[in-house]
Amino acid sequence: MSDSIHDVHPDTARWTHIALRVKDINATIDWYTDFTPMELLDRREDDMGYGAWLGMPGPTEHPFLLVVAQFFTETDPFTDNPRAVLAPFAHIGIEMPDRADVDAIAARGHQAGHLGMPPTMMPSPVGYICMLEDPDGNMVEFSWDQGVYSTVRERWGLI
Repeated sequence: MSDSIHDVHPDTARWTHIALRVKDINATIDWYTDFTPMELLDRREDDMGYGAWLGMPGPTEHPFLLVVAQFFTETDPFTDNPRAVLAPFAHIGIEMPDRADVDAIAARGHQAGHLGMPPTMMPSPVGYICMLEDPDGNMVEFSWDQGVYSTVRERWGLI
């Protein structure tokens, strides 16, 4: 007899998410759905606060989510801990299909006051990148020619 809530589980251990504690969940959801390809997949509220799951659109065998949580002041289990921020190097990475896409997102980020690092060609394997800051100061890197996508596909025998 199992006390499991869900009927479906991974067949092996899987890396499934990164979680961020945020000040304003609505601003965070709006920012990520505006500046990244992620969409809102789930939203919840309980006695502790608000939570949301953001991820890439479309079905996948290997989901990876950005989990965001805004805790109520009176029930915040981490109230005595400093708010962690992914910065200056710690970041969420998004690989873009074209170099021009990095320039475009940097221009949008600059116009909106979120540009943390302008487009810069970095030494291999980093590639051409820019960074935007989300509403909590977390860095999101947008890269081109970094090779994460192609290297993983090659290792999996897909190219």
